[in-house]
Amino acid sequence: MKIKVLIADDNSFVREGMKIILSTFGDFEIVAAVANGLEAAEHCEAHEVDVALLDVQMPVMDGVEATKRIAERTGAKVLILTTFDDDRFIQDAIRNGAKGYLLKNNDPEKIRDAIRSVHGGHRVLQDVVLDKLAAGLLTTGKEQPKRAEAGAHIDKSQFTARELEIMSLIAEGLSNKEIAARAFLSEGTVANHISNVLSKTGLEHRTQIAIYYLTGEGRKL
Repeated sequence: MKIKVLIADDNSFVREGMKIILSTFGDFEIVAAVANGLEAAEHCEAHEVDVALLDVQMPVMDGVEATKRIAERTGAKVLILTTFDDDRFIQDAIRNGAKGYLLKNNDPEKIRDAIRSVHGGHRVLQDVVLDKLAAGLLTTGKEQPKRAEAGAHIDKSQFTARELEIMSLIAEGLSNKEIAARAFLSEGTVANHISNVLSKTGLEHRTQIAIYYLTGEGRKL
């Protein structure tokens, strides 16, 4: 069964170009190509859509607000595809329920893979977005989240207390050297704990650990 994709972008050239490109992949069905967030939300409410590919800055209703409406009212998964990597856009889109945030300068194959991943239930965040979130940008207001709140998304039973502590410190943006000083451990011991966490989660690097700890999910595109 094909993945039903909606495209929303106020630039007709980008919108139609993306429609043509994605149509070349056999597992996609482009069900709509619209010019603003309101049209995207209304179509998702009225029709079956698997993945809504939304730009951020659009007239009538922007992609961030459309993301919230789509996430709250429909079963469609939102993937933001934009030229903007502004901190505010990233935070608001993720908080509103976006399952992915990708920049338009990616190859068509990466966009294809991102749509497939989001449809499969994974979160897809480009490296620049991962780095911003790992630096503590996924917060409420300007304050860093409390560790207990940030770690509430994960299954703690598979980790030791020390591993959880190190995960929380990674999520604060600390380096291995800083973690070692904070936790009164050697850098080698910290590295071993990080290796254990990567092995248990199937993640690939410490930035993904931060995202996993903050959101309960983490996947590199």
